[in-house]
Parts: sequence; C-alpha cells; structure tokens
Amino acid sequence: MNSEPHPITEDDIAEFLLDRPDFFERHAELLATVQLSSGHDTRVISLQERQAQMLRDKIKGLEERLAEMIRHGQDNLVIAGKMQAWTCRLLQTVQARDLPDAVVDGLVSEFQIPQAAIRLWDVAEACAGEPFATGVSSDAKAFAATLATPYCGANDAFEAAGWLPDAAQAQSLALIALRTDAQSPVAGLLVLASPDAQRFHSGMGTEFLEHLGELAGAALSRLHAPAHVAVAA
Repeated sequence: MNSEPHPITEDDIAEFLLDRPDFFERHAELLATVQLSSGHDTRVISLQERQAQMLRDKIKGLEERLAEMIRHGQDNLVIAGKMQAWTCRLLQTVQARDLPDAVVDGLVSEFQIPQAAIRLWDVAEACAGEPFATGVSSDAKAFAATLATPYCGANDAFEAAGWLPDAAQAQSLALIALRTDAQSPVAGLLVLASPDAQRFHSGMGTEFLEHLGELAGAALSRLHAPAHVAVAA
C-alpha cells in the first residue's frame, strides 16, 4: 500500500535552510531574484534588500533603547544631585530645632514639591512646644504607625493635609512615616502635596520616597534625644 507523499510545509523549508547555512552561497542569484514585501508599504524588494531593511530596523530599535537608557541615566544624575544638595542642607543645619524647616524647605526647593509639612512626637522636652511637635492627634499617630510604605493617593480628608500651608490645594498626597532608624517606632509624619491629582498616585513606586523618609528620620533623630541630652537652642 502506497502512502501519499507528505506535503512540504514552511517549517520543512525553514529547517532545510537552517541545516544548510551555505545554501545561499551556492545559490547567490536567489538573493536578488526572490521578491518580498518591504513590510512598510506595497513595494516589492529583493531578499537582500529585505534583510538589510530588517537589520536597519533592528539597529534603529537598539539606538532608541540606548537613547532611552542615556536619558534615564541623566535623569538619575539630576535626582542624585538634588538628593545630595538636600542632604548637605540637613547636615549643615546647626540648630536641631531648625531641622524640620530644613527638611520641608529643602524638599520644596530641590524637588519642586508644591507643599510639604512635618510633625514629630516623642521629642526631647526642650522642643515639646515647637510648632512641628504640636497639633497631632492620637489617631494621626496611630495611622502613621500603620505605614509600612508611604501612602500615595488622593487627599481623603487626612488630618496631615491640615498641616499644609494651603490644604485646599492639596489634591494628591504622599504620607511618609518617620523613624529615627529602621528598628525604631514611628516618631513623625512627613506629608508632601500637590494640586495635581496624579502627582502622587496609588500606582507609583515608593522607593525614592522611602529613601527621603529614611534620610529625614535620621536627621531628625537629634530632636528625639533622651531627656538628659541637651538639644541646641
């Protein structure tokens, strides 16, 4: 019983060519005679032209990726420069009770954040009456303690928005819990605000904000000194 011949498929042809890499060396005339769609319009081009076009497209894609990487690198350098300038400002703040203002003013000026405010609790006795250490409810403290990562999203009538210079303009917020170190309990809350409802949104990454919180918390640890350690006037 004779079986019908197996029809040649595209996969068979592809496998044949892959198994014989010298095929087009032995049949070089095919490179010029085989006609293909250009892929960009209705023109018909040779196999050689099509291959060259594919290589150009690939190179263009790689160039675009490289340009994007360069842009990201430049953006990261700019951000790193701003972070360094802000950190230097904190290090150069001589009086401990001036640090909260230095944190807020530096964030507003260096990172173009429209509004920012800060509140601390459990501060040293010498600073207990300062504006940054007053006007915080137990509910706000309890909420801050739940923030494993910064909250980013709409201003849903948060108490912290009331600490801002113009709470009515705060459409989106970032709320960052402050600790003196990674093992310490939350001892403050930093609030960043924008009139742009999408500036701080729930889908954004928070790693950068976490770094800001860590640096701010470390700098502000001077205000949480034990009662027997004097805080500069």
